[in-house]
Amino acid sequence: MAETKPAADAAATTTSEEAPVSAERPEIQTEPTAKKAASKVKAESADAEVAPSSSDAYAIVEASGTQVWLQANRYYDLDRIHADVDATITLDNVLLVKNAKGTTLGTPYVKDASVSLKVMAHRRGPKVIVYKMRPKKKTRSKNGHRQELTRVMVESISVGGKSIS
Repeated sequence: MAETKPAADAAATTTSEEAPVSAERPEIQTEPTAKKAASKVKAESADAEVAPSSSDAYAIVEASGTQVWLQANRYYDLDRIHADVDATITLDNVLLVKNAKGTTLGTPYVKDASVSLKVMAHRRGPKVIVYKMRPKKKTRSKNGHRQELTRVMVESISVGGKSIS
């Protein structure tokens, strides 16, 4: 029993380098994790800069009165386009193109840029109920609406005749 030390003696014998972590000094606990997180962020950003992928390429086009963000090998639902299923459509109203080389902004359209789309199917959107009521007038009208849509697959985005994706 003579070999055991009280807890007060053990704390007194530690050096300043081996100071126990306490509630008074929480920065000791957070520094290593903050450094690890910062190093992970630096490593991820370095990897992203070294190897840009083609999936980062996109174009913003004007289609049926709206501006749509398009990426290659993805499908989108646009307002009804009068084309047969499996037909290929080319959109020339390209407002912006971003690829590994940089971003090109059109004034108003990017010169010699186009997006090739393949029509997958003609669909109808979700039902929207329009209910109008005038209180105290006994006037009520209820209408339903389903938007006519065309599902398209983006085959390629090209600038100056060269495909960027």
